[in-house]
Amino acid sequence: MPAFANTDTLSALLQKKRVVVNAQPLDTAAPWWQSLLLGFGPTILFVLLLFWLMRRAGSAQNLLGTFGRSRARRYQPSGDRVTFADVAGIDEAKRELTEVVDFLRHPEKYRRLGGRIPHGVLLSGPPGTGKTLLARAVAGEAEAPFFSLAASEFVEAIVGVGASRVRDLFKEAKEAAPAIVFIDELDAIGRSRTSGVAGFSGGNDEREQTLNQILTEMDGFDSATSVIVIGATNRPDVLDQALLRPGRFDRRVAVQPPDRKGREEILKVHTRHVPLGPDVELGRLAATTPGMVGADLANLVNEAALLAARRDHRVVTEADFTDALERIVLGAERQVMMTAEDRRLTAYHEGGHAIVGMLTEGADPVRKVSIIPRGLALGVTFAAPESDRFNYREPEVHARIKVALGGRAAEEVVFGEISTGAESDIQQLTEIARQMVGRWGMSDAIGPIAVIPRDGSGPLLPGVAEVSPETQKLVDQEVRRVVEAAHHDALSLLRENRDKLDSLAHALLEHETLDEDDAYAAAGVERGERELVQSAG
Repeated sequence: MPAFANTDTLSALLQKKRVVVNAQPLDTAAPWWQSLLLGFGPTILFVLLLFWLMRRAGSAQNLLGTFGRSRARRYQPSGDRVTFADVAGIDEAKRELTEVVDFLRHPEKYRRLGGRIPHGVLLSGPPGTGKTLLARAVAGEAEAPFFSLAASEFVEAIVGVGASRVRDLFKEAKEAAPAIVFIDELDAIGRSRTSGVAGFSGGNDEREQTLNQILTEMDGFDSATSVIVIGATNRPDVLDQALLRPGRFDRRVAVQPPDRKGREEILKVHTRHVPLGPDVELGRLAATTPGMVGADLANLVNEAALLAARRDHRVVTEADFTDALERIVLGAERQVMMTAEDRRLTAYHEGGHAIVGMLTEGADPVRKVSIIPRGLALGVTFAAPESDRFNYREPEVHARIKVALGGRAAEEVVFGEISTGAESDIQQLTEIARQMVGRWGMSDAIGPIAVIPRDGSGPLLPGVAEVSPETQKLVDQEVRRVVEAAHHDALSLLRENRDKLDSLAHALLEHETLDEDDAYAAAGVERGERELVQSAG
């Protein structure tokens, strides 16, 4: 056996050779109290923290009970009172809700004849059309307490809290009856419980419990309880059918964007406390804002007032409104140092949009052309119809695609190459072409069949449509055919009217921004010339 295998001999040998040994004992176990502290310390701290919270809140029931209290904001009739005089441009919806006000004011008149006060009113429409304002106006006219909250405020991470908040909200409303409960964005908790396939898009337990509690509370009202629930949503098509049946939301009121007269009335409401200059005509301003809703018009008046204040004006002038409208629609001006070549490219690009719009039958008239950078764009061509449009014929839809392709076509005609400036145009025209083929039945190959759902997604998974791969391929081919035909027409039109394109581009390089009359004059186009060009083609 080797000598170094004996530890005693090895130690003696190391000491004889004067070797320094730094070895430590292998037994380094921690003391028993340290192991106990590391193992049970977190648990002890949690228990102590829980007792501290319970003592501070009074009891564990109070601590957890606060989660189940309603977070609805209550507006008293004597507070910030809103009436129908503050609502304009949506007269049809006002007439529908006038009867609801009469229900709350004179319930006995209807009960005497066996009538039942409706439990709920559903307001549906695009964002900003005035659904919340209408609900507050109903409460103000009826001089009733108004409880308002968003549907998302019901739901918490703790299961059962939403249902508890619903019970608490309706308890408060019944105690304050006659009263109104307003639930904004109802689709946040009221989505259909049967849409989709289990495991893919079904609702979670907390949302379903909250919805079930709302259904129970609305259907359990005593006929003598004057509490009306007003719900607002942008997507009535996704709501659960149990919400929409009679006995819950008995009435549905569609709140649509206002027409020209309605926009003028809305502007009158929002300018009641705004000093207007003598050159401001609200009727003409309403005509230049097609498609705008109440919230947009309120923002327009506010932007014009702020702009007038920055300019030290005593009153808000028409120029202030015009600049504010351009800022909202076209975007704020950006200070960008563009090279001469970029300015020339932008001038011809925007000129191409304008010329195609001026000479294409069915296109909206060109209102303004600018090569001043605004927002994310280096230039803007703004077109708007003469009056409100609620329906578009097929030639008019094709005209929109041609106008969108006008900028890219002008670059090909003048420079023989294309740039990245047509990115947003391509996205816009592709979406229009897909809607033509897949939703509006404007394709002979597809026919009058909806192959693209309205919300852009299928029933199983987002982005999955209810069509076969062959049909989807045919849709893509038709979209390409529509776009390529429009591209060919835009190229031909600009080549035939190259002199007009050059004249307009040179005017843009000189003045940077051209209004409607100046743009048509610079291009040498008469207002009736588009009919002549169309018939000649």
